Amino acid sequence: MSWRSERIWIEFIRGSRKTSNFCWAFILFLGSLGFLLVGTSSYLGRDLISLFPSQQIIFFPQGIVMSFYGIAGLFISSYLWCTISWNVGSGYDRFDRKEGIVCIFRWGFPGKNRRIFLRFLMKDIQSIRIEVKEGIYARRVLYMEIRGQGAIPLTRTDNNLTPREIEQKAAELAYFLRVPIEVF
Repeated sequence: MSWRSERIWIEFIRGSRKTSNFCWAFILFLGSLGFLLVGTSSYLGRDLISLFPSQQIIFFPQGIVMSFYGIAGLFISSYLWCTISWNVGSGYDRFDRKEGIVCIFRWGFPGKNRRIFLRFLMKDIQSIRIEVKEGIYARRVLYMEIRGQGAIPLTRTDNNLTPREIEQKAAELAYFLRVPIEVF
């Protein structure tokens, strides 16, 4: 999602609030809760889940291992739910030709650096770079090369843009910023 005019280009960046993240967090929560309940039922000797009679699972070592996996899964699931609720990674990129500045804003994890705000002068932008790695785990990332500062990613690494989409986005941005495109 983006908004453009002759002088300003604002690109909104989607964070952790994606359908896939909700699904994975929910599946992980249910699975780890199941493991924990089976491990606990083997310890108590009662059937907390009707599918697994507690007599079939011995507490030592199977019940302990299942309880450990359940607790570990609950921690990972709570981490996912926190990143979703904090919407980590969301923000915007604002390119303003009128003022000659580029602002990049992202939400991070709570704490001192929760708000990540970068500001550059447009005259310091050297180029727009496309990095393409094909294979089983294809990766196509768009970077902005800043003089003396290095490369700043403009797309998320998990965005699965087609080669045509990433080329079009790079061409439009390079035309707007009046800088060259580099391909790696």
